[in-house]
Amino acid sequence: MNTDTLRRAASKLLLTACTAAMIALSACNSQQKVVYIENIQPNKLIALQEDRPIRLKPGDKLSIIVHSRDKEIVSMFNLTSDSASDDDDHANYTVNDEGNIDIPVLGPINVNGLTRTEVSNLIKYKLLANKLVRDPTVSVNYADMGYYVLGEVASPGRKKISRDKINLLEAIAESGDLTINGLRENVLVLRTIDGQQVPYVVDLTKVESLYGSPAYYVQQDDFIYVLPNQKRRNENDWNANSTHSPTFWFSMFSMITTVVLIFVR
Repeated sequence: MNTDTLRRAASKLLLTACTAAMIALSACNSQQKVVYIENIQPNKLIALQEDRPIRLKPGDKLSIIVHSRDKEIVSMFNLTSDSASDDDDHANYTVNDEGNIDIPVLGPINVNGLTRTEVSNLIKYKLLANKLVRDPTVSVNYADMGYYVLGEVASPGRKKISRDKINLLEAIAESGDLTINGLRENVLVLRTIDGQQVPYVVDLTKVESLYGSPAYYVQQDDFIYVLPNQKRRNENDWNANSTHSPTFWFSMFSMITTVVLIFVR
């Protein structure tokens, strides 16, 4: 075999190695899809769902404070922390299994399925109707209510609910965004409805999947789980990820080049 033939063979071998390296690198990059709502079109309106504010259910806790110019009268309705061993200035009302909260003087009030604004208006109406307070102002806030974000996010854990509406993008932002290894095409939301766990799968890269999902508005006690991509799953398997690493292919390329040059010389 003459020198020209060896050189041609070496050139083909190098070309093959380069091609394989480029394919591997492009495959590696394609796994790292980090764009949200990638099919969104500029200047095109997006149809939003009907607003779904937080509605109360058994087990929820509320902080309810009645304000009035007559401090002695309203003190009957405002529980103190001593009565419930609570660290806050005022104790919390817990919605029982029947959907009621038990307010002093007023008695049981059903709040199941109501928003906190509706609860505030209902209590104010009962105070006025029973001529207990002439100028009541009722403040209702969520107490110890939240949702959970798990998986490939920067700050997983339980997040407190402090406002009436939270959408999925806002919930993810509260958790510091997805990591580079988060699977944006397959975010799982688990929601308890009538005693059953209902799963929703949301593709954050598609407008229709995100804005059209029943899980777009987060509810109390939702579990939002961001699945890991294949790279993350393979982290414990050194061989699985080594072939997708640029370092691996550059090392292979250098080794092949060295071997070919030695062989030609």
